[in-house]
Amino acid sequence: MWLGPEEVLVANALWVTERANPFFVLQRRRGHGKGGGLTGLLVGTLDVVLDSSARVAPYRILHQTQDSQVYWTVACGSSRKEITKHWEWLENNLLQTLSIFDTEEDITTFVKGKIHGIIAEENKNLQPQGDEDPGKFKEAELKMRKQFGMPEGEKLVNYYSCSYWKGRVPRQGWLYLTVNHLCFYSFLLGKEVSLVVQWVDVTRLEKNATLLFPESIRVDTRDQELFFSMFLNISETFKLMEQLANLAMRQLLDSEGFLEDKALPRPPRPHSNISALKRDLDARAKNECYCATFRLPGDERLDGHTGCTLWTPFNKLHIPGQMFISSNYICFASKEEDACHLIIPLREVTIVEKADSSSVLPSPLSISTKSKMTFLFANLKDRDFLVQRISDFLQKMPSKPPGNSRAGRKASIVDSAPESSPAPQEVSEQPASPTSPLGGLQGSHAQEAPTASQGLLKLFQRNTPMEDLGAKGAKEKMKEESWHIHFFEYGRGMCMYRTARTRELVLKGIPESLRGELWLLFSGAWNEMVTHPGYYAELVEKSTGKYSLATEEIERDLHRSMPEHPAFQNELGIAALRRVLTAYAFRNPTIGYCQAMNIVTSVLLLYGSEEEAFWLLVALCERMLPDYYNTRVVGALVDQGIFEELTRDFLPQLSEKMQDLGVIPSISLSWFLTLFLSVMPFESAAVIVDCFFYEGIKVILQVALAILDANMEQLLGCSDEGEAMTVLGRYLDNVVNKQSVSPPIPHLHALLTSGDDPPEEVDIFDLLKVSYEKFSSLRAEDIEQMRFKQRLKVIQSLEDTAKRSVVRAIPGDIGFSIEELEDLYMVFKAKQLASQYWGSSRPAAVRRDPSLPYLEQYRIDTNQFQELFASLTPWACGSHTSVLAGRMFRLLDENKDSLINFKEFVTGISRMYHGDLTEKLKVLYKLHLPPALSPEEAESALEATHYFTENSSSEASPLASDLDLFLPWEAQEALQQEEQEGAGNGIQEKRREEKGTSPPDYRHYLRMWAKEKEVQKETIKDLPKMNQEQFIELCKTLYNMFSEDPMEQDLYHAIATVASLLLRIGEVGRRFSAWSGRGESRDSAPEEGEPPAPHTPQDVAQELQPPAAGDPQAKAGGDTHLGKAPQESQVVGEGGGGEGRGSPPQPLSDDETKDDMSMSSYSVVSTGSLQCEDLADDTVLVGGEAHSPVATTHSGGAVDTDWCISFEQILASILTESVLVNFFEKRVDIGLKIKDQRKVERQFSTSSDHEQSAVLG
Repeated sequence: MWLGPEEVLVANALWVTERANPFFVLQRRRGHGKGGGLTGLLVGTLDVVLDSSARVAPYRILHQTQDSQVYWTVACGSSRKEITKHWEWLENNLLQTLSIFDTEEDITTFVKGKIHGIIAEENKNLQPQGDEDPGKFKEAELKMRKQFGMPEGEKLVNYYSCSYWKGRVPRQGWLYLTVNHLCFYSFLLGKEVSLVVQWVDVTRLEKNATLLFPESIRVDTRDQELFFSMFLNISETFKLMEQLANLAMRQLLDSEGFLEDKALPRPPRPHSNISALKRDLDARAKNECYCATFRLPGDERLDGHTGCTLWTPFNKLHIPGQMFISSNYICFASKEEDACHLIIPLREVTIVEKADSSSVLPSPLSISTKSKMTFLFANLKDRDFLVQRISDFLQKMPSKPPGNSRAGRKASIVDSAPESSPAPQEVSEQPASPTSPLGGLQGSHAQEAPTASQGLLKLFQRNTPMEDLGAKGAKEKMKEESWHIHFFEYGRGMCMYRTARTRELVLKGIPESLRGELWLLFSGAWNEMVTHPGYYAELVEKSTGKYSLATEEIERDLHRSMPEHPAFQNELGIAALRRVLTAYAFRNPTIGYCQAMNIVTSVLLLYGSEEEAFWLLVALCERMLPDYYNTRVVGALVDQGIFEELTRDFLPQLSEKMQDLGVIPSISLSWFLTLFLSVMPFESAAVIVDCFFYEGIKVILQVALAILDANMEQLLGCSDEGEAMTVLGRYLDNVVNKQSVSPPIPHLHALLTSGDDPPEEVDIFDLLKVSYEKFSSLRAEDIEQMRFKQRLKVIQSLEDTAKRSVVRAIPGDIGFSIEELEDLYMVFKAKQLASQYWGSSRPAAVRRDPSLPYLEQYRIDTNQFQELFASLTPWACGSHTSVLAGRMFRLLDENKDSLINFKEFVTGISRMYHGDLTEKLKVLYKLHLPPALSPEEAESALEATHYFTENSSSEASPLASDLDLFLPWEAQEALQQEEQEGAGNGIQEKRREEKGTSPPDYRHYLRMWAKEKEVQKETIKDLPKMNQEQFIELCKTLYNMFSEDPMEQDLYHAIATVASLLLRIGEVGRRFSAWSGRGESRDSAPEEGEPPAPHTPQDVAQELQPPAAGDPQAKAGGDTHLGKAPQESQVVGEGGGGEGRGSPPQPLSDDETKDDMSMSSYSVVSTGSLQCEDLADDTVLVGGEAHSPVATTHSGGAVDTDWCISFEQILASILTESVLVNFFEKRVDIGLKIKDQRKVERQFSTSSDHEQSAVLG
């Protein structure tokens, strides 16, 4: 390619000049091409270590002038052909022009201008891309593609210099991280290492340091462990690898491919060597962290952040921290974790102004809200730009929130100012809290279905005055008062200052009157509810009356949701729960409904209106407990893995015992999925939910550890899982909330506490206190890190389970071993995933649904099947292979959705590899009949079409076919046994019906199953006949298949003999059929259709002469098995016309016409130059009296019977040629083909630059 001219001071160092003229020099890199020697090894090593562009472009053209010592690069090339093209252009277009210039400076200036012009012209034709990657990076991407053979669609994210440890020897090289692969290349003194690992195959990724490996990154797959070290910035590299592996796991989990997020902000001055993808991933990581920290909606986009201080009026301090700005929020996080967090929704902001700077308060910024709170930020670095950005976002805010004015008014007064006194009117006017704005929003839907506009607890609780509750009532009153004081000092609503004091109050328990409001605030659900008014009512309306699997499961579980609570013992509570769960299933069909959601939602409904409960459920399922409630509860399994890891760290003496007993998997799922609501008394679990909405999953893990710690002695003494479960169950049943003002609700789980000596009660607040004292070292960042590690394990474990399930679903008679099936599954899955990498518009990628059964999750389309077929088939047919693959695909695609699953795929492959000669030929035969034969490929296949659309079993002859004489006795015995069993089943069914008794279930179903299996069995007698056009196509396929076989000439001769013989047999059948049509009045033979146009078998045979031995065709190999799968695709055959030479029609005797359509099912014929009229005398009939069922045709169809041949005749003819029999019976090892396919799939590069260059040179 042309290069912008750059100076080269030493032109001949490490380069060899191959061509030269007065103005240009063409050079080759030393060691590249013919014979590298020691110089080549040294230069190659230098190029790899120094990341020289000469690795990719070993040829270059320099511009020079006679008296100048400075050279200028003008072009480079990866091959001699490419560089020669540039050289010739320069000679033809520039040499004469340059000779007329007077000075060398003019010559050089002209050349540089010309080259720049060519480059500009080339770039003008390129499509502009959103973000241009820097030149250095593009060069690295080009190297990666060339070295590892990656397609254009594979994007490089970043590359790093590092060492790969092969044994105990480090190999210095370059690590390339692409969206879908990790690649490494090293070349040191002739020793080459080339690695490619798909991210979806990674089972473990961690950063560690050992004596053997200094600080290194470990990458494990199912079959290898890789160690990389000596990074310049190991933290950055590891973080990026984590992100890419996480994206791959997400792809396996819900088939989401990587999509660049165009909504993320771009840096104004991008770094010189960072790709657009790397910037995008960095921005994405920051954005995810921002949304998780402040519990913001998932679609919020971080615009930027800056250091500043915040004036906190409650303690009169300027707290240092970071300000974050996004399109809808301004947030602040202090450097000290608990000092202060603040969230200001821009919808609440009224004034943003720059205050006067002073030495005490430099660059201050004041932000006022509708609730009359003012926030003062200072020490802002770029205040003017910041104010401009906030102003831009404020202008984009809707002037009024959609919905009625009442909702708008309530939304605006949510945040009570700390300065305002908590007047009695405000306290009684609960609309100021997030618990009530919904009343107005649901009015429109209220007439159609009653909706709970407030928490069910208020409706179903006895209105006992606090004074009558004694000490409990006084305690509750104190809690409420503490919170109101907190609201006065720190603000109320979304703009509240959240500090260590807030956490203390949450740990002491949220009063029931404020629980719904604070859950909404701390979870972030309030933001989504206010910005989506009417959304829930609309969802309820849309989902009402809709039926799905989710609604069926919801109905089944409705009455199991807290049945002990009075709120769910009547239709009001049940109906509210139904609406919320159904609306969520309608909103998020990928989750739909999962068990445990009903328990959690019922508790949310107790403390909030339906809409509030709905948005809390959204926050829970989509942000706070990611992937918990999908079909495979991946999130809960991930956190279960974290729990096991934490048990090993904090309670090592108990960890081993728990592993032996297998208790943790049993307990943790119910604890985590229901947030302890299903295993603890309701009043106690509600306190844990309070803390969970404020702190997140860390609270659940802390409490779980505290429970194990409290029961350590008893658990260590347990002998089995049941005993341990009983110990924990009894403990949890007696965790009480002595401060609860609600009447106690009987806990159904308490059945476990049966015993003489019930354990002593444990106060929930004491348990929380202990959990914070002993296990508070847990941090949210550490948990996220552990989640990543466990997610790799869990998802890969689920993928292994899926693989085993799919392999088990394959019938045992398929012929492949378990190992071969598993290998085939991995190749099949890789092909489907590749469509998501590089072809997301393909139907397989679009239609993959992780909620489907494992067998249906991975499906491939016809293009992917053709690629796999070409690399795995033992029947390589050169350019004809794709045609054969298309036919096989149509044959296998039984439901005609243009996709096939693994079972169908492996059935097709197995039929080519396993089974006897008859089975393999049967597949080949069916590949040349409909449905495998598409209408475009053949126009005269009516008979075969009728075979697939009508039932011909009733017309089959009751007599045995001649073929039976050739079948092995085991097959005959099996067929007889089937017929007897079929008859026996019919009699038994009749008798049973007469008696009127119901049969034993298992026997009845076993017989039904056996019957279904019998129906599917297909014998060669069921195969339809083949017309001449189809037969010609079959012959073409066989000719292509034999190309480049060691016995090529013998095979060509044999198939020519067989084809010529079969064409003559078909011709005799045609004449005989025409004659029998004329004698129909005397014969009972069925009508055979219209008389055909005459054909010349000899002409057709000539057309199918074998190609020359030298023709380049793909090599054929191996034996094959086929059963009865469908496939499609064929090339139209050229047919011949006219009567056979020297073969005038002769009437045949009655004895010679026992078969309607042909001389016999099997004919053993002399293979000499046989004329058609001689067939009657020279043919040795085997069982000539028999009628073949395939000879029978449908009397009602207009079937073209001018020329046809049966499968039995083809089989009998091929059996006469031993070379053909040997070809189809030889075995091929599919393992080798799978290995080769994997190399192609993973794009392995196995030859070094120098080996490649030797070929090029």
